[in-house]
Formats: sequence, structure tokens, C-alpha cells
Amino acid sequence: MDSITQIVLGAACGEAILGKKIGNRALLFGAIGGTVPDLDVFIGRVIYNNEIDSMAFHRGFMHSFLFAILGAIAFGVFVFWLYNRGKRYGMTTQREWVWLFFASIFTHPILDSFTAYGTQLFAPFSNYRVAFNNISVADPLYTLPFLVSLIIVMFLRRNSSKRRLFLKLGLGVSSLYMILTLVNKYHVNLVYKKALAKEHINYLRFQTQPTILNNFLWYGIAETTDAYFVGFYSILDTNPVVSKWHKLPKNHDLIGDMPKDLETLSWFSGGYYSLSETSDPKTYLFKDLRYPLMDENDPNSTIFKFTITKKEERWEAAPFYASDVNRGSLNSFWTRLKGI
Repeated sequence: MDSITQIVLGAACGEAILGKKIGNRALLFGAIGGTVPDLDVFIGRVIYNNEIDSMAFHRGFMHSFLFAILGAIAFGVFVFWLYNRGKRYGMTTQREWVWLFFASIFTHPILDSFTAYGTQLFAPFSNYRVAFNNISVADPLYTLPFLVSLIIVMFLRRNSSKRRLFLKLGLGVSSLYMILTLVNKYHVNLVYKKALAKEHINYLRFQTQPTILNNFLWYGIAETTDAYFVGFYSILDTNPVVSKWHKLPKNHDLIGDMPKDLETLSWFSGGYYSLSETSDPKTYLFKDLRYPLMDENDPNSTIFKFTITKKEERWEAAPFYASDVNRGSLNSFWTRLKGI
């Protein structure tokens, strides 16, 4: 999920483990631990000079169970060595610091796994991307109550019983909301299955996920042999139906022989992608269709797309852009979210 949410969750882990002993410092170190896995965005750009390799590196090993264990030991031992001196000598234990960093690092990829992006929890033993697709990568209804509770915690004495109360309240409300998104996911899947059957769409597979910043408007994509069918459904709709479908051609055969870089992009997108030609015969538009259109009435308003260009023996991806995000598309998005 977004960085603010991961910082909040990491800070909560720090407070739960060392808050009574070191107060708000526990929030700080927990927040640092919750941020560590996402440093792979920067590390990937240092290691690789190819954008496709960098994208594949994100939510890879640094988001795995193994890294959570190794990172917790490394950070825990190091921070304990720095902290356990002077007036703070004997105040904490190395074991507590290891647990603090394990909890804050470990919960980061677990939370990410509920989004559509996918997380390689089992790397380096498997590149399988865990994605439950039940919550947006940024959802204020999950984050804000949690954030408010931690802000209150910051202003309470470390030995105050209210500090623990507000921590539990923040964790409880956010966890309850996460459960609600899973309930929504179950309902939405049933709606899409019925809609696909009604339209006699013989699909190979389909998936649904909430749109950005909310859990009301959902986007579904169904794959057939040569195309994808995409449509929206809002929890606030009067009737539980998908009112409009768009058929998007795959065009996977535009690039022959499936080069390795395209295989990586296919894996990255979970196989839900389409290709389009551009004015340059060596450049194509790659659309990752896991993410929704911005405008239900415009099948070309895919939010996550970038160009890929053949350069010598490799394909290079240009940085992601969102050219279709404008006031008109945002208004259409908001109108559709409110239901029909």
C-alpha cells in the first residue's frame, strides 16, 4: 500500500512492542521498519539500468518472508548496539529490538498482498506474486482512523493505559475495515460471475479489484482467447449488475517470439495486458489492465500504461505515465463511484 499507511502500521508495531519502555521513539523506529521494504524502489534503480528489471525488482525479495527475518536480525542487532548505552543502558533488550523490526517489516508485505499489485512473499524460492485484490493501494478509510489513533498516542505518557487503548482502537478499526473489504470482494465476485454468464462471455479467468482511494467502485476484467472484457460495478448501484462492458483486444502477437523482457512484463501484469502500435515501428504501448479505466465510457483511459522500445538486444520501458487523468476523467470517475 501507500507509504503513509505502511509508516502508520510500522509505527503501531513499534508502539506495541517497545512503547511502554521508550515511548514515542518506538513509533519512530517502527515507522522506519515499516518503510524499509519499499526502499527496493531506489535500490532497483541503482542495481539495474533497465526500467523493466527495476519494476520486476519492486515487491520482490525485500518484500519476502526471508527478508523480514534477515532484516529484523540485522536492524535489531545494529539499533540495539546504538541505543543501549549511556542513560539508556539496560532499558531494552536485543530480543525486543529484533521483534520490533520483524513485526514492522513483516507486516509491510502482508498488507501489500491485499492489493492488486502483487507481492513476492516467497522470494527467492518462488516468484509467485500474492495478490488478494480486496483493497486499493491507497484507501483513506483504512489509513485515516489508524493515523488519528496514533497521533493521539503520541501525546500520551508512555505508561498511560490510554496509550494502549488507542493503539488497540486503531488496530481494531483498521482490521475491521480490512475484513469488510473481503466481504465486499466476495459480493462483487458473485455480481461479476452472474454478469459474465448473462452476457454469454466464455472467459478463461477473471479478477476484480477496487478502484483507487475507495472500496465502493470495483473494476473487473475477464480474459478470453483473444480479448479482455472490462466493466465497473459500484456497491452503491441500485441493481447488482455490470451495466457496461468494453471489449479490449489483446494484440499480444504484435511482438513475435515473446522476448524475455516481454515475458517479464507479462508476469508483472499477471498476464492481463494489451499492446498497441505507435508511430515508431520499434515502440509499442503496453497497458497493464489489472488497473481500471479512469472513464467508464472511454476504453482507452487505462490508468497504468507505458511505452516499450526495442534497443539493440533489450526492450526498454519508459517511466509510467497517466495521460488520461484530467478533470473530466476524475469527474466521470466520481460520478460512477456514487452509483447508478
